[in-house]
Amino acid sequence: MPGIIGKKIGMTSVFGADGKSYPCTVIEAGPCIVTQVKTLDNDGYEAVQLAFDDKKEKNTTKPMVGHFQKAGTEPKAKLVEFKGFEQALNLGDVISVDLFEENSFVDITGVSKGKGFQGVVTRHGFGGVGGQTHGQHNRGRAPGSVGASSFPSRVFPGMRMAGRTGGDNVKVENLRVLKVIPENNLIVVKGSVPGAKGSYLIIEK
Repeated sequence: MPGIIGKKIGMTSVFGADGKSYPCTVIEAGPCIVTQVKTLDNDGYEAVQLAFDDKKEKNTTKPMVGHFQKAGTEPKAKLVEFKGFEQALNLGDVISVDLFEENSFVDITGVSKGKGFQGVVTRHGFGGVGGQTHGQHNRGRAPGSVGASSFPSRVFPGMRMAGRTGGDNVKVENLRVLKVIPENNLIVVKGSVPGAKGSYLIIEK
């Protein structure tokens, strides 16, 4: 799907025409530069590579500096490929927030907040033993038995246990665009999106 690269600014709330307050997320969407156009003949598939957010040249590898110079732009921090643009795009073209319309729906992909090593109550929503009775003074949030007895004498793969939580690619679909502010390259979408403030997002129509 056609889309754009953005950055999460934060959350706020807006009042609708019905007088209700709606939670929403403010996203800086673009402008993105076309840094590569992939074709069926050269690459085996058709796609457009977009770049977003300036990056210092000293922190960019020389091959990538040449890649950006070919497109006539400064080094960028984030590169993403998109398919399905209706108009023909060339190197150096700019995709802005004008791609979106108010009251349309978008899908947003981001990396969820990392929470480190978490137990089963936080990670999977376990309820624990449910009380401090029968001598259970320190087992309230423990996972309990994992069901490995004489048979099958092992723990099945995929058993829900404690472990690293967060930091996953998460896609939220059908978020309504409440407002488009082209002069500031901002869009306001209803609801929350994955990631911390300042993290990159992929916004698809």
